[in-house]
Amino acid sequence: MEQLLISPTLLAGLFFAAAFLYGSVGLGGGSTYAALLAVFGAGHRAIPPVTLTLNLVVTVVGAFHYIRAGHADFKLIIPVVAASMPMAFLGGYIEVEAALFYPLLAAVLALVAARIFLWSHVQMSVKWNRSLRWPALIGLGATIGFVSGMVGIGGGIFLVPLILILGLGDAKAAAATGAMFVFLNSASGLVGHLQHYVPEWSTIAPLVIAVAAGGFLGAWLGANRFSRRRVQKMLGVVVIIAVVLLLLRMW
Repeated sequence: MEQLLISPTLLAGLFFAAAFLYGSVGLGGGSTYAALLAVFGAGHRAIPPVTLTLNLVVTVVGAFHYIRAGHADFKLIIPVVAASMPMAFLGGYIEVEAALFYPLLAAVLALVAARIFLWSHVQMSVKWNRSLRWPALIGLGATIGFVSGMVGIGGGIFLVPLILILGLGDAKAAAATGAMFVFLNSASGLVGHLQHYVPEWSTIAPLVIAVAAGGFLGAWLGANRFSRRRVQKMLGVVVIIAVVLLLLRMW
């Protein structure tokens, strides 16, 4: 990566904290990793492959545990993931110039904040028959997969609430789908980005260790001690601060 405006040790500490918070609510944290890297001077080509790699590290354990616990609804997971993976690869494969990447990232982060503060308790009571449910899931997966692959986030922070809002699945099925979606989507998007940019893996090793430790600890405490809604609000504040800093950097 380019020379950052922060020491590697301090950056790893911030990533540990972000992974801790996201892990406690079952998410990967790619949106905040991307924001922090952008704010502290990482180049727009380096940000997506680094954040997607970190997403893989945080979500692999979560995806495994959801499947093992029997919460995975493959009638929900298969159409969403089947549509998202090729679109995530395409989004990652397309080279986006800095003039477009940073405003797009800021817009996505603003939507993340809106999702946390505005969408949490919204739900529609919709009766989906098979002929409509599959196209809805495919469209949802493809759209989120493409945008997520382009900017380097997993997309679970959008997918999970939309599944609930649209009445496509219950909370546990949505969480399991989100974990699988983020893991496979991140892998597909990463492959796309690696076609035109390969980060120096040795330089991001401390970040990998930090998010692995933070995600593991956060997941354990989130399952046993923390209020999920309170942590989500904390995440929302972090994302809003990141959006402001990113806009100031662009300005």
